Amino acid sequence: MASPAGKASTATSKVPAFPVAGGGGPVPSVGLGTASYPFVEEEIKAAVLAALELGYRHLDTAALYGSERLVGEAVAEAARRGVVASREEVFVTTKVWCTQCHPDLVLPSLKESLQNLQMEYVDLYLVHFPMAVKPSKPHFPMKREDIVPLDLRGVWQAMEECHRLGLAKMIGVSNFTTKKLQDLLAVANIPPAVNQVELNPSWQQKKLIEFCKDKGIHVTAYSPLGGQSKSINLVQQSEVLKEIAKARGKSVAQISLRWIYEQGVSMVTKSLKRERLKENIEIFDWELTDEDRVKITQIPQQKFVSVLGILCPEGVSSVDISEIDVVEM
Repeated sequence: MASPAGKASTATSKVPAFPVAGGGGPVPSVGLGTASYPFVEEEIKAAVLAALELGYRHLDTAALYGSERLVGEAVAEAARRGVVASREEVFVTTKVWCTQCHPDLVLPSLKESLQNLQMEYVDLYLVHFPMAVKPSKPHFPMKREDIVPLDLRGVWQAMEECHRLGLAKMIGVSNFTTKKLQDLLAVANIPPAVNQVELNPSWQQKKLIEFCKDKGIHVTAYSPLGGQSKSINLVQQSEVLKEIAKARGKSVAQISLRWIYEQGVSMVTKSLKRERLKENIEIFDWELTDEDRVKITQIPQQKFVSVLGILCPEGVSSVDISEIDVVEM
């Protein structure tokens, strides 16, 4: 299987990029995620600088993560040092959290994010989760009783305004199922350019990928290596992926990332170690075999990320949250 059709290389990076509808630039196929628990400022900023030095050009942050200021500082430092020509060379994504997922708070939240980033615009602004919570500072876990009905039309109109003002080159969503996307497309004047979701060989999201492809929505994978859990990692512990990795002389991580790339899906990976960052982008000069791909399609599927993970265990929600966690195979 050849590399995904429509692939275009960025001029200053060895990381290819995918063209995306929505008026913004192409999305680099591999980016650096900056959600980190525990959160150590020096480590995150150092990782961002190392990633830029290695050729990464997509940095993923969010109001929730607390890393926006560090991302901005690292990009500014990289530009001063000549690692990147300017801020324009870097694709920056940030997200509005559930606590600001209200029509009158979306734009102020983006302006606050831009102030943290010390940037005039972001390349991509995402609705982080299809859920609204009583206004407060971004945090989790959130109280179930604080969940309120999501005004999807109003929130998306505010996202569209962010785009019209030039503060977000593109707008999109995260953690949206096909049903949620259908609801959004029914009211959107500007369709979402991107849907960022949990996706890896252990949660392949075939139905969602096909739906998004049909609607012209680019898919970006988070948790492409199985997530940050210390005890359970269905990707790193997969015997199928270990077998393929051993036969190919690659790491399990590289097999997973290459498989995602071959689906036409970009991804944000997270590592604080320079050698891992380097390894994660050494996936573009080789391909999986047809036999490898068949084996990967047979890996048992299990969704790991759940809305319950961002909610307090006690309490009762007056809003039905069941459809947020719909399992689509």
